[in-house]
Amino acid sequence: MTDLLFALLHHLAIFALFGYFVAEIALVREGMSPAEAGELAKVDHAYGMLSLAVLAIGFARAVLAAKGWDYYAHNGFFWAKIAAFAAVGALSIVPTLRYIAWRKSGQAPDAAEVARVRRFLLAQLALFALIPLFAAAMARGYGQWA
Repeated sequence: MTDLLFALLHHLAIFALFGYFVAEIALVREGMSPAEAGELAKVDHAYGMLSLAVLAIGFARAVLAAKGWDYYAHNGFFWAKIAAFAAVGALSIVPTLRYIAWRKSGQAPDAAEVARVRRFLLAQLALFALIPLFAAAMARGYGQWA
């Protein structure tokens, strides 16, 4: 039952995380009002908190659930998934800093700044797409080493 609970919580947190990420992509566009630009910081804060929840629940799942840490520690796809998640997190730093600056300035960003942030978001999206592929391979035992 613990394994099921961790799996459900992990998946719910991931879906919520991705929902907030998609909201960011939709909200970052040319012609944003200053209020909309300021709201992005709130959406991004929720995105950040959900990413921490995904990590915490995922770690608990890896250590405490049915397969145990040894299964995950010796799986290349697990580490690829972790690396992709970390890269998504690293790529989210620049947009986060820009959202905070936009909120503090009370002004909408210009087109060049929007385009720059969107490039970071689309790079995150490309890496995000790899995570379920790695997870599916890992869950089926691919990538195991002694």
